[in-house]
Amino acid sequence: MKRLIAAAAAAALLAAPAFAALEKGAEAPDMTATGMKGGEKFTFNLDDALAKGPVVAFFFPAAFTEGCTIETKMFADAAEEFEAAGATLIGVTGGARLADGSMASAEESLERLAEFSAEHCRDKFPIAAVSQETIAAYDVVLPARAELSDRTSYVIASDKTIALSFTAMAPNEHVAKTLEAVQALKSNAHAGH
Repeated sequence: MKRLIAAAAAAALLAAPAFAALEKGAEAPDMTATGMKGGEKFTFNLDDALAKGPVVAFFFPAAFTEGCTIETKMFADAAEEFEAAGATLIGVTGGARLADGSMASAEESLERLAEFSAEHCRDKFPIAAVSQETIAAYDVVLPARAELSDRTSYVIASDKTIALSFTAMAPNEHVAKTLEAVQALKSNAHAGH
């Protein structure tokens, strides 16, 4: 019986959907999203941001959850390094958690993102709510919750190609990996002159 249970568990793990993400070199899909920066409403447009340099877009499941809060604070701590490397930083999510633990409605999400932006981003970069279509286009659908994204960070080069795609549900490595990729883009741009 134990072997049967172990075999069933192994089969379930193999059948579980793997995280997918856009690969390096792929073209980044268009993205326009409404969000908050320092508690104020903000509209993000990928093409406009790319006109200034590379973009670091870190997708996270939901504001006010433990891992997402940790990751956002880590990006806020490194925001000046991203700016020095010429990158625009934005956090994108499919939702926000309410104080009671339930998920916020679309109307409540912006209000919660305003709080999250001021408290955890510390006014250093915007956090935006994105649609399910954007989550699907970036291939970051959370397997258990289609309306939410997994934890994937992208570095998008000025030519709109993916320079880095990094997926890991643990928040710890996202800042280091994306900062390294942005700094490599900057070094390559200087070497080409």
